[in-house]
Amino acid sequence: MGFERIWHKSYAPGVPPAIEPEKITIAEVLRRTAGRFPDRTAFYFMGRKITFAELESLVNRFTRALAALGVRAGDKVAMLMPNLPQLVIANHACYRLGAVTVMNNPLYSERELEHQLNDSDARFLVTLDLLLPRALKIKPATKIEAIIPCHINDYLPFPKKQLYPFVKRAMYRKVVPGPGVHPFLDLIGKYPDDPVPIAARWEDVAAFIYTGGTTGVSKGAMLTHANICGVIQQFLAWFPDLKDGEETLMGVYPIFHSAGYSVSQNLTILAGWTSIMIPRPEPGIIIEMLKACRPGFLPGVPTIFVGLLNREEFRKMDLSFIRGFFGGAAPLAPETVRQLFDLTGKKIYDVYGLTENTALATCTPWKGKVKPGTVGVPLPNTDLKIVDLETGTKELPVGVAGEICIKGPQLMTGYYKKPEETKNALRDGWLYTGDIGFMDEDGHLTLVDRKKDMIVAGGYNIYPKEIDEVLFGHPKILEACAVGVPDEYRGETVKAFIVVRPGETLTAEEVIEYCRERLALYKVPRRIAFMDALPKSAVGKILRRELRALDVKAV
Repeated sequence: MGFERIWHKSYAPGVPPAIEPEKITIAEVLRRTAGRFPDRTAFYFMGRKITFAELESLVNRFTRALAALGVRAGDKVAMLMPNLPQLVIANHACYRLGAVTVMNNPLYSERELEHQLNDSDARFLVTLDLLLPRALKIKPATKIEAIIPCHINDYLPFPKKQLYPFVKRAMYRKVVPGPGVHPFLDLIGKYPDDPVPIAARWEDVAAFIYTGGTTGVSKGAMLTHANICGVIQQFLAWFPDLKDGEETLMGVYPIFHSAGYSVSQNLTILAGWTSIMIPRPEPGIIIEMLKACRPGFLPGVPTIFVGLLNREEFRKMDLSFIRGFFGGAAPLAPETVRQLFDLTGKKIYDVYGLTENTALATCTPWKGKVKPGTVGVPLPNTDLKIVDLETGTKELPVGVAGEICIKGPQLMTGYYKKPEETKNALRDGWLYTGDIGFMDEDGHLTLVDRKKDMIVAGGYNIYPKEIDEVLFGHPKILEACAVGVPDEYRGETVKAFIVVRPGETLTAEEVIEYCRERLALYKVPRRIAFMDALPKSAVGKILRRELRALDVKAV
């Protein structure tokens, strides 16, 4: 990409505006890394270390197992589990066969899961044994021919099983084979680990990762090996001084989510780094893994960092081993950024992207200029523009908010079996994100909000993210989220859902008065609801749409 953009001047020394990606499939990447760093720990799972050489061996075995079941190039293989070694093994076995891995959220209801299995045309399902009853229940309504259940303790060292209650509860379960049910360890144990031919090609679709998009109906973003392997090469170019085979990263993001798919799984495999698998991203578990592994990088979403900062144990830890934090899924509140920096002296690198662009589009410059409140600048090979909200055709100048559009090699090929939705999202090579933001004179991007989340009250446009940030600054508020709700007079008005810090008390009047001092009057929440917890996605992102729905049900 031979273009010059205003953000290139914000790049750290050594970061190129563009790279020529190596056209190597993600299947070939693991094989090469296993040859380069055979004894390096690829994944650390609750005390169990799996080296790159062992991972290569397990992937070869499982590739043969899938082939014996009838998996062929182009077949869709659904995955339904949290961050476990079996998920990485299964994904990479599919890559070798040229099959397509279909990511599913293990927290999904039967209705949601049935929709995605049918929408993706999946014929095979790899899942956690605890979810097997749900899978068997819906199997007759899907195209699934074979289910491969695995156990959370398949790759756990026995002493560690006593440390985690959620493991202890499940450790004595045994998966019983049945018609169309093939236990993971039984299956993988039947086959040798001799290298298998790699059928995948650079241009082939490698994964479907589902996204709700703006309609609420999940759509499968089709990502190719070029997308998946290309974007992690773009991201690694951001860190010219980090060395292959030497770094450790906390795998907090779920692999079934695009951020985890790129960062917790494939980035570390390309670079020969160690990924610490976190099957359940809770503060207590993360703290245990920080103590045990001392990773250089800790990714997270705002709720993860808020939860950690609320733990005295975390605040008193020696965190000198951390080289940086990565924020994603939602912008970090300035107060959270300040507290993390005051505690550790380490920078927060905000990352912005969507499933449709394989999770990574912009990032705070590594060892470059940090502008709090922004999500950094576009990565190498990435172009970005801001267009008007009405027509989407007029490019807006610096400082003016509009819809964010992204172009680059990391863009999906489209939504599976959804040509109209694809046409709306991808226009003339640009991804129309549905996010509202603006750029400054140095190319740093500030997210304002989602187009669908914008509140129109009495003719005024109100961005709930701005209200959220004000609320997060209140010393008694742990979490907060503002939404637009129907109002007879204003059309919409602002309602704030609030979680109070433990041991504190707070009234609606106090919240409103606090906001009056910091916001224009038309932005001040008119209604306040206190909750014990806010609904969150699997990565910990607060679900604004569920709060809106909750308000509608209450009327």
